[in-house]
Amino acid sequence: MPSHPIAVNPAPAPASPAVEPEQLSPPLRPPATAPPANSPPATAPPAPAGGSRDLSRSAPAAGDRKGGSRLRGLRRALRLAVPIAVLAAWAAGSETGLIPARILDSPPTVVDALGHLISTHQLQDALSISLRRAGVGLAVGLAVGLVFGLITGLSRLGEELLDATMQMVRMIPFLAITPLVVVWFGIGETAKTVLIAFACTFPIYLNTYAAVRAIDPKLIEAARVFGVRGFALTRRIIIPNAMPGILVGLRYSMGVSILALIAAEQINADSGLGYLVGNAQDAFRNDIILALLLVYTVLGLFIDLFVRILERVLLPWRATVVSA
Repeated sequence: MPSHPIAVNPAPAPASPAVEPEQLSPPLRPPATAPPANSPPATAPPAPAGGSRDLSRSAPAAGDRKGGSRLRGLRRALRLAVPIAVLAAWAAGSETGLIPARILDSPPTVVDALGHLISTHQLQDALSISLRRAGVGLAVGLAVGLVFGLITGLSRLGEELLDATMQMVRMIPFLAITPLVVVWFGIGETAKTVLIAFACTFPIYLNTYAAVRAIDPKLIEAARVFGVRGFALTRRIIIPNAMPGILVGLRYSMGVSILALIAAEQINADSGLGYLVGNAQDAFRNDIILALLLVYTVLGLFIDLFVRILERVLLPWRATVVSA
């Protein structure tokens, strides 16, 4: 029986393993050569003797200090320029007869009236009593306005409950409620304090509410991430960031307290600046009235100065857009 040859397929050659790019040998690099023997070693720049640093860049030059002092002097002169110009025009008009004495007394006459009030201690006594009344009423108004402003600014529920009422009540002139204050609280010091507090509440309330709502929500969220919540969040984050607006409300409220003081001291008062103004009006003493008005303007100047100093103390980080 014939035999048939059997075809045998050769076994496939094993595939070479794939080589990853990382497994490739890196290109040959030339060997590092040592520096020549005669080359000097690299050295760091010498430090100042005694460890002292160069003060030429940090210390202000003498010319800069002189320029700064001149600039401050120029600013003070500009602040006094307008009042001095008004007084000069007033004095010139009185001397030339353009301003009759029956309409407006001359500056020397007003100064004499002011000197008489000081020499008789009427001004000192009245000023201390009026400042005490204004201070108590201002403190009450600031406390109420600040608390309500924080409540409505931080809470949506507080805003729904209180803001509409505060917006309606603030439209009532404080002079219009004087008869009701007399009926409700009598003619003593309580009525005067309530009237001043009512007038001072709304400026601080509005500015506190607006300042709290203007805080970046991301800042509050970041504080909560770090575990700052509740009263600590209000004390450490919200109030410091709302402080610029609160200080604006403080300045406005302090000015309003002086305005309300005049109306409050018309309620059966027997002392205070308002009492002196009323007596001078009854006696047709325009010189005394003008002298007391000058005292009110000085009080306004001190209020502005006090708030500016407070801003520098509480807000040393605050930048200004006004160039020097």
